[in-house]
Amino acid sequence: MRLELIRHGQTDWNLNDQLQGSSDIPLNETGREQAHAAAALLAGLSWSAIVSSPLGRARETARIIASDLGIELGDAYPELIERDYASREGTVPTDTIPDEPSGDFLDIEPRESVAARGLGALQDIRDTRLPLDGEDGNIVVVCHGTIIRFTLSAILGREVGHIHNAAANTVEWIDGGWRVLTVNGESVLETA
Repeated sequence: MRLELIRHGQTDWNLNDQLQGSSDIPLNETGREQAHAAAALLAGLSWSAIVSSPLGRARETARIIASDLGIELGDAYPELIERDYASREGTVPTDTIPDEPSGDFLDIEPRESVAARGLGALQDIRDTRLPLDGEDGNIVVVCHGTIIRFTLSAILGREVGHIHNAAANTVEWIDGGWRVLTVNGESVLETA
């Protein structure tokens, strides 16, 4: 089973470097164009499903990709919601965002919680879709940059950098575990 983790297209908050986290910010026109471009990248493979985070920017990105690929838009998984930046949402950070609540980020969601939700979502998608699609099923999963980054980092056991809007990040279920194949469309061997 292969999952293509796609970060949603651009929003105005992305454009302005504002933390959006669990705030439900819509795509802008560039974000819609990025969603169409992501669909074009995915067009070469057969996809059995497209699922997403329930936040509007992820659902709209997924809806555009599903329409362009001619597949039905599937379920929304609440575990795929972006990291909660709490009182910092809407602000432009001037310092590095910590992994754990501290300093100016006292009420953010801890990294471990985000990674656990991401890994749990992959497992839920696998458990839900595997009986339908089998080991050869290919599923597009549209969600958010930080949850993708923390989830890929947890699988790889090393830090993964920034995830680009509408970029493809490939994971595969093989031999009883997840394996990361690409980050931002580049082979993991090239990004090591």
